[in-house]
Amino acid sequence: MKPFSKKYILSNQVLFPALLSYLRSAESFALLNNSFSSLDKNKTVSPFDFIVGVYGKNSKATDSLKDIDLLITEAKEKEQYIFGYFNYGLKDKIENLHSRHVDPFNWPSINFFIPDQVIRIAGSEILIEAESEGECDSIYQNILGDSLFINSFDNSSGTVEVFPSVTRGLYINKIEEIKKHIHRGDIYEMNYCMEMKNENISIDPYWVYHQLCLQSPAPFSCFYRDGENYLLCSSPERFIKKTSNKIISQPIKGTARRGATTEEDNLIKEALVKNEKERSENVMIVDLVRNDLSRIAKRGTVHVEELFGVYSFPTVHQMISTIAAEIKEEVSFSDIIRALFPMGSMTGAPKISAMKLIDQFEDFNRGIYSGSIGYIAPNGDFDFNVVIRSIIYNSTKKLLTIPVGSAITAASDAIQEYDECLLKAKGLLKSLGAQPINSTT
Repeated sequence: MKPFSKKYILSNQVLFPALLSYLRSAESFALLNNSFSSLDKNKTVSPFDFIVGVYGKNSKATDSLKDIDLLITEAKEKEQYIFGYFNYGLKDKIENLHSRHVDPFNWPSINFFIPDQVIRIAGSEILIEAESEGECDSIYQNILGDSLFINSFDNSSGTVEVFPSVTRGLYINKIEEIKKHIHRGDIYEMNYCMEMKNENISIDPYWVYHQLCLQSPAPFSCFYRDGENYLLCSSPERFIKKTSNKIISQPIKGTARRGATTEEDNLIKEALVKNEKERSENVMIVDLVRNDLSRIAKRGTVHVEELFGVYSFPTVHQMISTIAAEIKEEVSFSDIIRALFPMGSMTGAPKISAMKLIDQFEDFNRGIYSGSIGYIAPNGDFDFNVVIRSIIYNSTKKLLTIPVGSAITAASDAIQEYDECLLKAKGLLKSLGAQPINSTT
């Protein structure tokens, strides 16, 4: 049955924090920032700012890649959205791989659901989809009431500290070992990640996400709750987007800090686009994505729409390329994921060899980090991010982690790569009220 939908208008400016307050009562939900289109080459305007899917007692879910196609068929018939994520561990089901590390958060490798409630925000307008008009009105009144309590958001943890799991010295040693594999020809490039974490901490994830959106807004940010697990993500990277029969992927490779002045900022951007190491990293992944897309694309349609585009975010400049293709008519959603996941920007090249070495050199299970979260619209179009620049938190274990990483090539300088990781964590630490990590430790 098609869900009932109703539009409401709020005249005040507290809609987003009021929505967060309302979501406190939901055991599972996906809140996605849909400024997703801000990196589209044609600069199309998104029809909404945020979209939320709430998983409830009547929701239908799947944890099977094969069954996602059936879920999509059902949702299309009912004109409903689907929300969900792929854990990085899905690689083990797609390829003959196995991680030696255990994920302490125990995120499922796949989790997709048709929600009971969909809430879309565009400016001061809010569109609610639910089972009936009465339920829509009730949800709206609850959100309106929660707007009175937005000041109750509080960082209850006080002073927050996080600690790198890899010391600067050990990091440098590992990079040198990885480069030996590159010189031997085992790989060309590898994305090496480390964790910053605290194993006994209490935070208000809703408050922290609100701060993250204020301080480090990003076009692919999201807030996902699955029971006691929370993902607070300010990702600048798109994995894949499908519109009709066109699919695009926008890998990021190339990072530079923001300048203190406009003049310095422009000089840093210019240096980034001319940096041969950063361009080399980017083009390696562009080639990998082109190869992956060719597996599900019509012959001759894979092409690069933009190469080495530089985009600016609050704490960093990023080099982003856009690769596009037309999908074969017989290709299903699960076929697309099997061909493209995990995203090359988070593995390296060749992809399988890089993933094997990642498991050898990293000391943690990436879990939902390096995975992807997004939505599938009723017409079958979809948009998915890359889960990076994220805080992962378990409220029962009081465990908080911030994974960060960078691409390692033959030209990499270990100290510079370490500093790049700290730069990527800067906005996340600020949203927690934590001090920046000392780059010399």
